[in-house]
Amino acid sequence: MPAIAIICALPLEADAAHSFFDEFFDTEPPKAISDTNHYTNGRIGDHHVVLVLLPGIGKVNAASAAVYLKVSYPSLQLALVVGVCGGVPQTDKGEDDILLGDVVISNTLVQIDFGRSYPGGIFSRKTSVLDNLARPNKHIRSILCGLETRRCRDELQQRTNRLLNDLQQARMNDAPYCRKSMYPEAARDVLFEPQYRHRHYGPFVTCCNETQTCASALKATCHNCGCDETRTVMRKISKLEGVMAQNISREINIHIGPVASGDMVMKSGEDRDRIANQEEIVAFEMEGAGIWDEVPCIVIKGVGDYADSHKNKAWQNFAATTAAAATKASLELLNHFDRGKTGTPPRFIF
Repeated sequence: MPAIAIICALPLEADAAHSFFDEFFDTEPPKAISDTNHYTNGRIGDHHVVLVLLPGIGKVNAASAAVYLKVSYPSLQLALVVGVCGGVPQTDKGEDDILLGDVVISNTLVQIDFGRSYPGGIFSRKTSVLDNLARPNKHIRSILCGLETRRCRDELQQRTNRLLNDLQQARMNDAPYCRKSMYPEAARDVLFEPQYRHRHYGPFVTCCNETQTCASALKATCHNCGCDETRTVMRKISKLEGVMAQNISREINIHIGPVASGDMVMKSGEDRDRIANQEEIVAFEMEGAGIWDEVPCIVIKGVGDYADSHKNKAWQNFAATTAAAATKASLELLNHFDRGKTGTPPRFIF
């Protein structure tokens, strides 16, 4: 029975994770009665893992799936929530800024939509000990402590980039799959000013204004809307400037920090920065909080957008692929569980 689960909310996230399986098992353990989860059993490196594809996004779907997962796989010790997230730009950190395609690993989760709503659109998050998600258990803390050392972080990034490159090379002759795993044009990694809204612009536009955005604009690209590229944030990052000049892919960076989890899709640069400053978070996602209380988990997600109104799906497939590569790299660094004597809980050893 597997001790590790990979949990994905979207089919494209599951497809990316499947790409890094070393083996798929034809037979599966019997599921618990009334368990409606869709499972894929297989092997990644030396680890027997089970992949769970949720019926939809959000905490409710995640929590329901986690309950059945724990019953059908009682030996489960760790869940990795893998997929795509909205990243928080760290423009004051220079070379350590978060870029599209980078991978975020959670060291804790902040449930940002659990609180009280007051008149005037004021929301107050509950912050008491009883209302917050519990701290990671000692096994998760052991893993994270290892990953936060410079040696392990460098090794994780090197392995992630190597696995990503190997996959891209293997898919060179398969155009549809190749496009999904390839690095999009670096020029498309655009960060707009937080207060600059995504809407239709132009002298004859009447459907949008400074406070309202029409439904068609919400679905249109920045190019079609006429978003002003002079309102983008200039970022002095040598790795980004180099790939833009040569039109090549860059190396993916790994960022570890608190991740915000909730049922709302963050599409506001101003709200993103306000919450990020309050909670010191590095990304937004939607499933981790639902799994946290059921199964010990770590969120590993690729940055597909900047959690602002200009978000689109152009980077989604690539971000899912980088997250899946980082997941396999993490499992390669994670040695076999040392079970010691029969009946004792496993220890995670690097």
